[in-house]
Amino acid sequence: QVQLVESGGGLVQPGGSLRLSCAASGFTFSSYAMSWYRQASGKQRELVATITPGRSTNYAESVKGRFTISRDNAKNTVFLQMNSLKPEDTAVFYCNARRSLSVYWGQGTQVTVSS
Repeated sequence: QVQLVESGGGLVQPGGSLRLSCAASGFTFSSYAMSWYRQASGKQRELVATITPGRSTNYAESVKGRFTISRDNAKNTVFLQMNSLKPEDTAVFYCNARRSLSVYWGQGTQVTVSS
């Protein structure tokens, strides 16, 4: 069955870095657009970054220049490198796979930015 398993979240101080990973299985990973979303407490889920099968990327304005999305099709894994983290980046981060009407979600990983 389809699985998206996120890892790499945790507690980090402002200005620090984290690298999130999302391991995918059960579908043809290389043909899916992969995204990271986040949802802060009391707020709507928002798109953070996307990488297409052709490796084009786009980012939310709030994370441009700080976050980098990448993918390793050989390992069926998508990454989100997060640098210069701010307290407002605190959220549950979700991995998302999308191709046409097929959409899959991971269970989420908590990122907390606090001193």
